[in-house]
Amino acid sequence: MVEQSGMRIGIDIGGSKIAAVILDAEGREQARCRSDMPRDYAGTVETISETVGRLEGRAQRAGHIGISMPGVVNGAGEPVLMANLSWLQGKPFRPDLERVLDRPVHIGNDANCFALSEATDGAAAGARTVFGVILGTGVGGGITIDGRVIGGANATAGEWGHNPLPWRETSDGTEIRCGCGQTGCIETWLNGAALSRDYLSLAGRTAAPEEISRLAGEGDASARQAISRYETRLARALAAAINFLDPDVIVLGGGLSAISSLYTNVPRLWSRHASSNAALTRLVKAEHGPDSGVRGAAWL
Repeated sequence: MVEQSGMRIGIDIGGSKIAAVILDAEGREQARCRSDMPRDYAGTVETISETVGRLEGRAQRAGHIGISMPGVVNGAGEPVLMANLSWLQGKPFRPDLERVLDRPVHIGNDANCFALSEATDGAAAGARTVFGVILGTGVGGGITIDGRVIGGANATAGEWGHNPLPWRETSDGTEIRCGCGQTGCIETWLNGAALSRDYLSLAGRTAAPEEISRLAGEGDASARQAISRYETRLARALAAAINFLDPDVIVLGGGLSAISSLYTNVPRLWSRHASSNAALTRLVKAEHGPDSGVRGAAWL
């Protein structure tokens, strides 16, 4: 098989699946595949190797392989703290993959890959400083400057979700304990469970974020109020990020990014707390949606 260095493979691994895509030098998709995530180390390495083989069998040999995964990935590209992939903890994951695949492998945190994807050829293409925000089961973030991921000295740059919610208001209610062990983290106020919890307190029944968004569009007063509260909290949290980073573009991804009113209301609300008024910072929805992680891995 002839190697074409312009071909790039991106692999996104999570607790339940391995998704992969092969792109040409212009970012055009050539093939994709998806597999169940094994629950052991050897099986994970083998499945990734098989995935690369399947993609290259449909296209050409890739000169670049990148992997997006949750957790902390250090500056050397080694995963050092795995949230949902405990069987990779302490294993020589990247060296083993490079040995099996016979080429370099680049590994990045999933939020960083998301930001890189959107900064490269997505909703923030051409912007110098990009803050990519994932709003879903958890709340993550990644930063790119001039198209390069900023990892930070401790490989946690952009991970704003475990800072406290700024400018707390009485209407926010009681702080709850976060999975990280702290209390009152941004993640506990802005993840999907937070929106559902707010709706329950207003409507007296449970609903998933997708349903709450739909109900708000149909005029449900409790759903609208829950989303309004969510918007004020998101605006405060992003204003704090704007104050220290001053990004050109903030890109939202994850399930909650589908709430259309965020893009109109949140920039209007964040101006109350952003020291510069943040009039030039744009808030946009991810162009590549669920594919941003896998595409960002290809661009690492």
